[in-house]
Amino acid sequence: MAPQHLTYVHTDTDLPPVAIIDRSPIGTAQKIFFGVIALLGAVAWAVIAFVRGETVNAVWFVVAAICTYVIGYRFYARLIEAKIVHPRDDHATPAEVIDDGTDYVPTDRRVLFGHHFAAIAGAGPLVGPVLATQMGYLPCSIWIIVGAVFAGAVQDYLVLWISTRRRGRSLGQMARDELGALGGAATLVGAFVIMVIIIAVLALVVVRGLAQSPWGVFSIAMTIPIAVFMGCYLRFLRPGRVSEVSVIGFVLLMLAVASGNFVGETAWGATWLNLSPVTVSWLIVGYGFVASVLPVWLLLAPRDYLSTFMKVGAIALLAIGICIAHPVMRAPAISRFAAVGDGPVFPGSLFPFLFITIACGALSGFHALISSGTTPKLLEKESQMRLIGYGGMLTESFVAVMALISAAILDQHLYFTLNAPVTRTGGTAATAADYVNHLGLSGVPATARQLDAAAASVGEKSIVSRTGGAPTLAVGMSEVLQRVFGGTGLKAFWYHFAIMFEALFILTAVDAGTRVARFMLSDALGNIGGPLAKLRNPSWRPGVWICSLAVAAAWGSILLMGVTDPLGGINTLFPLFGIANQLLAAIALTVVTVVVIKKGYLKWAWIPGVPLLWDLAVTLSASWQKIFSSDPNVGYWTQHFQYAAAEASGKTSFGSAKNPGQLADVIRNTFVQGTLSILFAAVVVIVLFTAIILVYKVIRGGGRPLSEDRPVPSTMFAPSGMVATSGEREIQRQWDAYRSATPTGATVSALESPDNLPS
Repeated sequence: MAPQHLTYVHTDTDLPPVAIIDRSPIGTAQKIFFGVIALLGAVAWAVIAFVRGETVNAVWFVVAAICTYVIGYRFYARLIEAKIVHPRDDHATPAEVIDDGTDYVPTDRRVLFGHHFAAIAGAGPLVGPVLATQMGYLPCSIWIIVGAVFAGAVQDYLVLWISTRRRGRSLGQMARDELGALGGAATLVGAFVIMVIIIAVLALVVVRGLAQSPWGVFSIAMTIPIAVFMGCYLRFLRPGRVSEVSVIGFVLLMLAVASGNFVGETAWGATWLNLSPVTVSWLIVGYGFVASVLPVWLLLAPRDYLSTFMKVGAIALLAIGICIAHPVMRAPAISRFAAVGDGPVFPGSLFPFLFITIACGALSGFHALISSGTTPKLLEKESQMRLIGYGGMLTESFVAVMALISAAILDQHLYFTLNAPVTRTGGTAATAADYVNHLGLSGVPATARQLDAAAASVGEKSIVSRTGGAPTLAVGMSEVLQRVFGGTGLKAFWYHFAIMFEALFILTAVDAGTRVARFMLSDALGNIGGPLAKLRNPSWRPGVWICSLAVAAAWGSILLMGVTDPLGGINTLFPLFGIANQLLAAIALTVVTVVVIKKGYLKWAWIPGVPLLWDLAVTLSASWQKIFSSDPNVGYWTQHFQYAAAEASGKTSFGSAKNPGQLADVIRNTFVQGTLSILFAAVVVIVLFTAIILVYKVIRGGGRPLSEDRPVPSTMFAPSGMVATSGEREIQRQWDAYRSATPTGATVSALESPDNLPS
């Protein structure tokens, strides 16, 4: 008999329970624990907010982040679960209902958490906070931590909820179903174009990290056969043995990382693995295509789960190093660039450009595409959505905190030497030292000898204008880790380890993003009808190949443009990435808010509604400035017309363009940026307008009906948390005994009845 606070739920009297309802009250010990966590977090925040000068220890940021996450996950996420989500584990998820072995596959929650986190954690949480450090550590830390708890994690959780209730449909398709043809069409087009831009930027960061790096190429390439082995191991050799295959995968991954340096220094490694940026780009495009068409259990899910070891392990190692080394924050709490808006890393004032730059570390529209893409098609139970959706975003936010600390503990002269563009630093240590010494920074002025020594300490010839954020993060990580593990003799090792870690971190978002974009394109084309109606089935093999090829070609062409364009790359695409990503978050939060209201939860619509209003204020303000600002450093069109006028007057060089080819590149790039900025802003305004009209009708008693699929009884069980409770372990034992006593194929699942299949 179950304890009084536990209720076991059956959907079939011949089967063990498929769900458990736990009404255990919070005990005195738990109240004391959470009270201590809250008090400790409050003290940490007080130190961060009010202590000034170069005396704030980085440990306080780690403490503030962890305490805030614990309280947010335990109480705020539970509030959302109780008032809005209402998970039903007696209802089958899309993975259980369809289970086609390709895209819909019930996946262990631990593996799925790894896949989801690996897929959402791309360049944003690593690069964005590093660049935003220009504004000071205080506004960055507040937005990264508090923004994740009240905005980013809320979006990810609720998008996963509504997609799971709709057979894993994409965000664009759900917008069409819930908002109507106009809002849906705008979302489908806008979301797909934004997705292509996002994948291209993510891939571009990987290319910058792997080009001419045999060590990195070998180690990351080895994750592919290791992941295939893990997928086959779980599928055929030892089904369900997640802990077992995790140990094997981790050992193989560490061997690949450790042997990468040796392989890279061999004659054949230096020849065959020392690849150009263009070659790496083509290989990444090919990998994205293959990962999109193969069954999800074979490569995508196990590889993302495998890479999570590296991601979480490296970030945990960095956090431990910070707690032991106690580095001091050398960046100011709020810099003068926050108000003036003339920072060398990126132009613009704190509002709105700090929030645009941080992007994925606090709120990311890209996450909404993963939460409505691969993840709902792999989910075992609805109760797991809080762990994966809300918990996955908190984990990414912690990554962003580590990136912020890595940048803020660096000498500010070194930080701006790394991140200022070459047009300002001059490209040499001597000119860079002269430039940063005139920025009015605190601390001892830099010298060329010091900058050369800093480069040599990490095994590089130069660190001047290593823009993009990744090298800065690697320098900061190596600075912390060498203090704790190995000393200065291992600083170069830790630097290159961090570079490889970043490339692995980001590449997992590229493969998942390609697959999600394939789902989006398939949904959009399937709405046309006729022969294309077959594309409504995302696993239809001809459609899988055609859509995957189209998606890979789309983002691959933008990637190659960024790689080969002398003025393109990160400087061209990352600002567009930031704005597009946040506008996509506004679309996702709009759809979620509409669904919450349509389900009759108007009282709780503020939970997604408040972050929606904030995101709209930020993104539309940034878009307005990028489109209409008369400052050429901010406005795309002002810069475009200036360079176009220079070309029309017969000039062969102007501003940053040193020859006619570069002049043409700037004109083309600014035209593309300006046009896409208008398109993205227009899409958001259209979606918002249709949503307001629909909400008004719903409140008045009309509007479009909900598009949720009819519930299907579940015939399987899985724990909801990362660690199973005693009650869940008891039910699992019943299922293990049932399966061992039941001949294979003897049971008839409730899902096999045609009446129970969703339309």
